[in-house]
Amino acid sequence: METLVLEAEIRKDKGKGPAHRVRREGKIPAVLYGADKGSVPLILSPRQLGNLLRQGGTHAILQLQLHGEELTPVMVVDFQRDPVKGTLLHVDLQRIALDRKMHVSVPVVVTGEPRGVKEQNGVLEVITRELEVECLPLNIPTHLTVDVAALGVGDHLRVADLQQLLGEKIHILREPNAVICHVIMPKIVEEKPAEVEAVAAAPAEPEVIKKGKVAEEEESTESS
Repeated sequence: METLVLEAEIRKDKGKGPAHRVRREGKIPAVLYGADKGSVPLILSPRQLGNLLRQGGTHAILQLQLHGEELTPVMVVDFQRDPVKGTLLHVDLQRIALDRKMHVSVPVVVTGEPRGVKEQNGVLEVITRELEVECLPLNIPTHLTVDVAALGVGDHLRVADLQQLLGEKIHILREPNAVICHVIMPKIVEEKPAEVEAVAAAPAEPEVIKKGKVAEEEESTESS
């Protein structure tokens, strides 16, 4: 596995004012914490951080390089973005113990076209799009791939099926019988005949008018 080195500077001044100055210089204020050590304010390069996360994924283990210190395994655990520009405003880094298992949420990626869709006019319904897993930091997957090509109408894939493919290094923290996806037949909605709909839609004559007509007929009968 390629080592992803993230270079950083220690930020001497804390607070909103110094953080704004860091952003004006085109860099990102960050903080490093975890592993029972104190927090350290940092300055990062947004371009370098973005490139590393594109290579290794959201849960990538980065090797933090501070001047004069050894490499420290870290992970991005939180960040803030500008709601308009989308640029990073702040990043939280956590020190990682490579020999200690972690809990992380990983997206589920569906591949293939189900047999039930191609040959039986079924519909693929994806129920679970993210799963929490437990594993060592270096075994964290960027995503969990589910191949649905063999699924016919009425077939489904469960967490237990995916767990069998993953082996022992990655443990899914979800009920084994939970359904990830299945192929179903689309529901057919019966359409009412146009004549029936027209009759149902026609408003009934108000009762007041009916009574008025009866009264007029009685008065006409009495006068004659």
